[in-house]
Amino acid sequence: MEKIHPVKSNEVGVRLKNEQFNGVKKITIKDKEFPEALKTIKEVPKVLYFIGKLPEKDELCFAIVGTRRCSNYGKQVTLEIAGNLADLGITIISGLAPGIDTFAHKAVVERTRLRQGYGGRAIAVLGTGIDEKSMYPKENFQLANEIVELGGCLISEYPPGTRGTHFTFPQRNRIISGFSLGVLVIEAKEKSGSLITANYAFSQKRKLFAVPGPIYSLNARGPNSLIKQGAKLVDNTDDILQELNLIHLKSKSENKIEGGTPEETLILEALKEESLYVDKIIKKTKLSVATVASILTILELEGKVRNLGGNVYTISR
Repeated sequence: MEKIHPVKSNEVGVRLKNEQFNGVKKITIKDKEFPEALKTIKEVPKVLYFIGKLPEKDELCFAIVGTRRCSNYGKQVTLEIAGNLADLGITIISGLAPGIDTFAHKAVVERTRLRQGYGGRAIAVLGTGIDEKSMYPKENFQLANEIVELGGCLISEYPPGTRGTHFTFPQRNRIISGFSLGVLVIEAKEKSGSLITANYAFSQKRKLFAVPGPIYSLNARGPNSLIKQGAKLVDNTDDILQELNLIHLKSKSENKIEGGTPEETLILEALKEESLYVDKIIKKTKLSVATVASILTILELEGKVRNLGGNVYTISR
């Protein structure tokens, strides 16, 4: 296994900015540490570049992928399922792309912080080199740092300095599924890159899962089509655990989110069935604007609710 030493700060970087990182490492298929899971797939990558800890032979890895342009529904489902699986010690793998991939990684990062390192971890497989100049999307550079800081891993078959292309992103999808026991697709259009990952999962004999969506939604066409073709329909984490024979990992006593005051309980009840824009929360609870704003801030700090963006809130299940 070869270590690529960091270059000077005024040169093109081959590592993330954090001083704790010792540089990108390189491993070839000839090295004994090369991941066993990838040796069984077609088009085995001959080289991997990585920062962090590669998946071990007995590590339980599960992939979550989906559209770059996800809905609030997609965000909510991703945060819940990725977070729940991570809580059970399952490693979540995705591609660091905008949308579903990003929320899958964020869910694990947030849960890891809350658990103080206990549980699963996040692994991102990039379609670019592992360096700030090449990484896509640029806005996920900080997320990439957090993944590594919290015990996760960044992986690419492309050397630092490699920009992403229409070829590199689809190609990396075989690695995402190759590492995983199964692949879950959450929101994908008919020609989404996520369906390429699903096809790889099928050819690699990995379990395939999909979250159903409204029949009039373009983002639901991919998952709904996969379900018709035999993918396991998923509407909760247990569907995945049962299919993978991992139901024994589930905690016997699940944490129930409860309000500490009548007003908090009202807001949590309003959010029980779906994510809501703050104006709808005010309307449903009949609480004042100031009260709702104050309580949402408290609940968010306590990790009981989260803002999906644009003042749309959901329960942190």
